[in-house]
Amino acid sequence: MKNLFLMFAVVAMFSLNACAQKSKEVPAKVKTSFNQKFPDATRIKWDKENAKEWEAEFKMNGKEYSANFSTEGTWKETEYEIENPEIPSNVKNTLDTEFAGYKIEEAEVSETVEGKVFEIQLEKGDKEIEVAISPDGKIVKKEAKKKNKEEGDEENDND
Repeated sequence: MKNLFLMFAVVAMFSLNACAQKSKEVPAKVKTSFNQKFPDATRIKWDKENAKEWEAEFKMNGKEYSANFSTEGTWKETEYEIENPEIPSNVKNTLDTEFAGYKIEEAEVSETVEGKVFEIQLEKGDKEIEVAISPDGKIVKKEAKKKNKEEGDEENDND
């Protein structure tokens, strides 16, 4: 009886493991769409973002990218970091005018079907702001953040 129970437990573990691996498999439609959009991508790592979306992290043209696709293979968004000198002059002018005294902590480009925005994380003392600016210099989104002084973690002021 003991051996029968042990055998059943082993079979159940293998079955569960096979099911878990199968659910992590990237759908063919997603891979096909990705390969069509990013034929030069290398070092591709997939992760299931949520029940309806997959994210690929990869390298292309010397930069690190991430791209999201629906489970049906529809491209949703691409993001990649840029260096300060790569920020367009219209965006820099807005930063200088609207956020004088803030230091750029991180800058990235976010592209969706709606278009491209530059997402910039700014810091001034204990204040942090995340701002999205269109290529023509218009502020699309602005979100204040607070740093947790004990741990250095960020907290969203909008919570």
